[in-house]
Amino acid sequence: MANNQSVRRHLDAFARGRIIGKLEEGRSVTSVAAEFGIAHSIVSRLRRQFQTTGTAIRGFSSGRPRRTTPADDRYIVLQARRNRRKNR
Repeated sequence: MANNQSVRRHLDAFARGRIIGKLEEGRSVTSVAAEFGIAHSIVSRLRRQFQTTGTAIRGFSSGRPRRTTPADDRYIVLQARRNRRKNR
C-alpha cells in the first residue's frame, strides 16, 4: 500500500466506550480526538450516534441481503429432514 493512502480501521467497542466516557466528562471533541489520534469528525459522529440511539455499538451487516424469511428457513430444514433418503 502506498504511503499516501490512509488505512481505515474500525474502533473497537472498548475504545468507543472510552471516547463516550471522556465526552460525558465534559471534554471537547477536538481534545478527545487528539488523545486517540483520530479525526475529530469520527468523534463527533460517534457522539451524535450515542445521543440519538443511546448506544455506541457498530451495526453489523453482510454485503448480500437475505431473500428467505425465517419461516422459509424453517420450512427448508423441515423438508430436508423429511426427505433425507431422497437427497443423496
